[in-house]
Amino acid sequence: MRSFNGIDEIEAAVGEDLGASEWHTITQEQIDAFADATGDHQWIHVDPERAKDGPFGGTIAHGYLTLSLVPSMVWQVYELTGVSAALNYGSNKVRFPTPVPVGSRVRGHVTISGVERNARGANLLTTVTVELEGAAKPACVAETVTVVIAG
Repeated sequence: MRSFNGIDEIEAAVGEDLGASEWHTITQEQIDAFADATGDHQWIHVDPERAKDGPFGGTIAHGYLTLSLVPSMVWQVYELTGVSAALNYGSNKVRFPTPVPVGSRVRGHVTISGVERNARGANLLTTVTVELEGAAKPACVAETVTVVIAG
């Protein structure tokens, strides 16, 4: 894990590839829990029997489930100290190039894309590429925004 102390240090790392998180296995239980939490019970996610005959040969994770894993992946790759707070603010751009089948493994690859200074501190931009083990294309690519409050 990489450690940055304050906004100046993270700003100096703009453009750097910080590496990848640990692999995370997507389970049907996780998919079902996400479906329950969001109300999205589309059969391609929650009906393994029907999904066997579907386009992917089984259930797949919701795209937004994959996206929801991004913060935990990012915090496995780097930490930011010397600030009052670092809060998820949102995403500027998100794409889901490849579906994530149940039982597959994903990990987040993190690059610091930019730092936009402001009166409170900065907005930190990171590009997180969620890799799908064995796939040619990523499962998700997201440019995330973290509000960093100077401390």
